[in-house]
Amino acid sequence: MCLAVPAKILSIQDALAKVELSGVTKDVSLMLLPEAKPGDYVLVHAGFAMQIVDEKEAEETYALLDEMNGAPRTVEALS
Repeated sequence: MCLAVPAKILSIQDALAKVELSGVTKDVSLMLLPEAKPGDYVLVHAGFAMQIVDEKEAEETYALLDEMNGAPRTVEALS
């Protein structure tokens, strides 16, 4: 099973974006998504940005991941 997770683009240099994911920054390739820009949320899988998603979708995904890890926060609280 593959899982892509949302991350926020902080900066871009050439075809690499520095993204923030759960408080951790890492570099990901924008080779498949050259139109992405700083401030966008992108789905990241295997070091590649695969798709731009809106902030609400990213927050819902974070809430679901938190719930899977036992956090009391729920997706319904975001509505």
